[in-house]
Amino acid sequence: MTEPGDGRVAVYIDFDNIVISRYDQVHGRNSFMRDRSKGGAAGMTGDPKVAEKLTQATVDIGAVIDFASSFGTLVLTRAYADWSAAVNAEYRGQLVGRAVDLVQLFPAAAYAKNGADIRLAVDAVEDLFRLPDLTHVVIVAGDSDYIALAQRCKRLGRYVVGIGVAGSTSKSLAAACDEFVTYDDLPGVAAVETIVRTRPRTAAPDATSPDGEPDAAEPAVVAGPDAAAEPAEPAEPAKAPRKKSTRAPKAAAAPEPEPEPEIDQTDRQEEATRLLLRAMQLGHEKDDTEWLHSSLVKSQIKRMDPSFSERSLGYRSFSDFIKSRDTLVDLDDSTTALLLKLIPQRTTKQRRAQHP
Repeated sequence: MTEPGDGRVAVYIDFDNIVISRYDQVHGRNSFMRDRSKGGAAGMTGDPKVAEKLTQATVDIGAVIDFASSFGTLVLTRAYADWSAAVNAEYRGQLVGRAVDLVQLFPAAAYAKNGADIRLAVDAVEDLFRLPDLTHVVIVAGDSDYIALAQRCKRLGRYVVGIGVAGSTSKSLAAACDEFVTYDDLPGVAAVETIVRTRPRTAAPDATSPDGEPDAAEPAVVAGPDAAAEPAEPAEPAKAPRKKSTRAPKAAAAPEPEPEPEIDQTDRQEEATRLLLRAMQLGHEKDDTEWLHSSLVKSQIKRMDPSFSERSLGYRSFSDFIKSRDTLVDLDDSTTALLLKLIPQRTTKQRRAQHP
């Protein structure tokens, strides 16, 4: 069995499993099944209240993929689901943007069972024999059906990592993996307590005014007896119909292609800061050391976003980029090897105590 470290990683995501588990974790057990019937033919997104609950339980796929990349180069990443469903279609842009291969699974039964576990397991075992250089297998699911897959991957000499939602993960699956991490513990994932605390307690009723009271309906105009006595306004004379033109219609001008929207420099700087923060968090979790080598941090950033370049952001070197984030990362350049340390962020209460 290979130990964790640089390697070649394959990621398999049972997308329905992770989305349903996260929804039930945020809104209560079996909430997904109860709310799925409210949308009718339009699906869960057809009900505004259910759509809001879906937004609150959104899964950060980027956090999952970034964590998987900490084990090495991502050779392949697949997500299995019925992508024609509106619930899953909301994630297609996010997944395609991270080069995830979307495997379409249409429901094969009336109760919407799509057989993702069988298809995922078959593909994973086939990939292990087809790609002998794979060193790590990441299974994003909590279903006990994947126990046999995890055991077979370990038997074939791969390091197996499991990722599942707390409260919806089989303990036997966690035991079958070499390493198991709950989705809630991934860097950048909002805690359930934070979501519950910030969401509105009651949904706003339909047709309400800003003060919460129902809007008064406009009174209907009813013609009374006096209305008939009023003289009717003279009708405008009918205009003569225009003669049809015998000229050939002008060819419509071809629409000019819209220019691609330019990425704001501020947004690029914020995205770079987010990458640095997540890379540092992953590094501190992997290595039980206070300081991290800057080369390892930059390698992790490049794995998460191959297009990252400090020069395109206006910095001559990676150390200059780190120095510009001195409130987030501490840099030790006293030796030839640059060392980085994530600065603990103060809480709101601590800031208020220091600056009343």
